[in-house]
Amino acid sequence: METIKMTTPLVEMDGDEMTRILWGMIKETLILPFVDLKTEYYDLGLLNRNATKDQVTIDAAHAARRLGVAVKCATITPNRQRMEEYPELTEMWKSPNGTIRAILDGTAFRAPIVLPCIRPAVKNWAAPITVARHAYGDMYKAVDLETEEPGEATLTFRGRSGAEQVLSVQQVEGGAVWQAQHNKESSIRSFARSCFQYALSQKQDLWFSTKDTIAKVYDGTFKRIFEEEYEQTYRAEFEQAGITYFYTLIDDAVARVIRSKGGFIWALKNYDGDVMSDMIAAAFGSLAMMTSVLVSPDGTMEFEASHGTVTRHYYRYRKGEQTSTNPMATIFAWSGAFRRRGELDRLPDLVRFGEALEAASLETLESGVMTGDLLPLVEPGFPVRSVTSGEFLDAIAARLTKALA
Repeated sequence: METIKMTTPLVEMDGDEMTRILWGMIKETLILPFVDLKTEYYDLGLLNRNATKDQVTIDAAHAARRLGVAVKCATITPNRQRMEEYPELTEMWKSPNGTIRAILDGTAFRAPIVLPCIRPAVKNWAAPITVARHAYGDMYKAVDLETEEPGEATLTFRGRSGAEQVLSVQQVEGGAVWQAQHNKESSIRSFARSCFQYALSQKQDLWFSTKDTIAKVYDGTFKRIFEEEYEQTYRAEFEQAGITYFYTLIDDAVARVIRSKGGFIWALKNYDGDVMSDMIAAAFGSLAMMTSVLVSPDGTMEFEASHGTVTRHYYRYRKGEQTSTNPMATIFAWSGAFRRRGELDRLPDLVRFGEALEAASLETLESGVMTGDLLPLVEPGFPVRSVTSGEFLDAIAARLTKALA
């Protein structure tokens, strides 16, 4: 079979632990036999980020902006436990996802991969819920401080003009912890525009929720900007498309989401989106069945899986054991990147390959061949067979070969 040609490379961001192993297996089994793969490779594995003082992450993000399409493997964001596991680390490096999102100023759209044989935990959900997560600022760009003695913390803004604004945060009589976070109006506005444009492209209602009754200025600014963008730019298009924009407080939104039938886009601030997208993924089936695409205002897209590096399976793999690790979200990251690259470069064969890769993966699952994490979720009476990761990829490859022949 003649391989499908590419003209412009993808930015390939490699990762850590078990997902790094799966990354190589996916390329070897599902990509290289079919595509004359061209990538600009960046190793975002933790030890290489440490060796380059995280410059490799910055370089990868700028490469994504230059080439327009990136695909990323899951990576480790080290905490104190990881510092003990990796004694070579010279610093508790920040989240590479956070760094990339800040540079690209994008919005992460996360949606579950659904199967007829797996019913959502929330039985009234009849269609996927897409979480639109703001990908800049808040606690992901915050600074933290721990103090031991009595005193007062203040928040100071010093303008370029020299003018200062000072707020008293709190007076304390003993030890305390402090955190200061920020966001930029330009980034919030880009977030709002991305959400409205994505809702129009998907022809789905858009919900947005914050807690502006408590964070009256901070969350209130998000609410105001969304309202301005909707009223000034998008209302007529939404009405013409027959879809709605809806704002409510986040606690009310959670209750409404649980009672809903699904089939809408839920826009959330950075931390809220991080948490709720995992909840949505688990309720629809599995974190390994959650797609994620970072969409930048300039059209740059970075495709990745929403889950982590599957550490537990990695340690079993290192002992020589076979694992049944679910690669679906990572496969869909590659397929999404191929579709986008093909659309930009006007390569219909590459677009079709991305579509065929997704179809073959779904057909394999629907035939009952799946990794062990999905078996307990399958509806009673549906015939299933648990396979290793390698066997699952081989089964997809067989269907893909037949589809492309």
